[in-house]
Amino acid sequence: MIMSNFWSIWISVLTIVVIAGCFILLKLVNNNYTGVEEGKSMGHSFDGIEELNNPLPKWWAYMFYLTIVFGVIYLALYPGLGNYKGLFGWTSSNQSIGTEKGIKADSAAALEAAKADNRLSQYDREVAHADEKYGPIFAAYLATPLEELVKDPEALKVGGRLFLQNCSQCHGSDARGSKGFPNLTDSDWLYGGELATIKTTIMNGRNGMMPPKGGLPIEDSEIKGLAEYVVKLSGGEHDEALAAQGQGSFMKGCFACHGMDAKGNKFMGSPNLTDNVWLYGGSRGVIAESITNGRAGVMPAWKDILGEEKVHVVAAYVYSLSNK
Repeated sequence: MIMSNFWSIWISVLTIVVIAGCFILLKLVNNNYTGVEEGKSMGHSFDGIEELNNPLPKWWAYMFYLTIVFGVIYLALYPGLGNYKGLFGWTSSNQSIGTEKGIKADSAAALEAAKADNRLSQYDREVAHADEKYGPIFAAYLATPLEELVKDPEALKVGGRLFLQNCSQCHGSDARGSKGFPNLTDSDWLYGGELATIKTTIMNGRNGMMPPKGGLPIEDSEIKGLAEYVVKLSGGEHDEALAAQGQGSFMKGCFACHGMDAKGNKFMGSPNLTDNVWLYGGSRGVIAESITNGRAGVMPAWKDILGEEKVHVVAAYVYSLSNK
């Protein structure tokens, strides 16, 4: 897409000014304008810490200079300054075939014709080259049952790399998750930890939702007791009388999702309340917050982003994390 000349000039000027400003600022801070000899006291201290007139470490300053040089070279070679295409003329958009989705939106015949006429963008040519090179490998992985794939060290390495690129943003590079994002290395699963279930979860995503107060006629005055009962269910120290009150609130309908034994329901993604595994936190305050306001957790579907072949490998890797 070509932008108007005004916006092209606006972006180019702002970018150049920022780069030049960084260079000028770096030069200024590397000069001593304080009137105090380097290494000497600036004449004031706080909490026993005295400020000295120390310059930036040279390695740090050189790193900043290298960053500026890199930025200038990059903007010269690649698009980045408005409508300027860069010396390499690299582009991610096709000239005359398909939509912004590129080659994946076109038929095989259209793709081959575009290749012949050199109408594919550099990006799509690189994608097509990668598909030709790695496509057969992933096709072979897909043809392998998951039960066998989890025993293939090379396949698990590939799955691990795909996980780091696409899944670690939420679940962490160690797959141990964080608040609101499940730990994938333990044996606690909201929807089930079987190979086929994990693949289904990654392919289609999940939408977990607990309505405020479970959508039940629970009064605000009951929240404290209900939270205390949940603490009791998970084996925590609790007030027995208050937990007994909370049990009455639980029986108003919480069992419909969490079960009479409060062990959850994997068909609905309802968590087990009797263990000590918490997605959002297990303190009384957080439990009360979850009951009062509800929770809504969404995992996106990856079938259209990665495709089934790559999801197949990622599913094997995720399974291996909790099944050594």
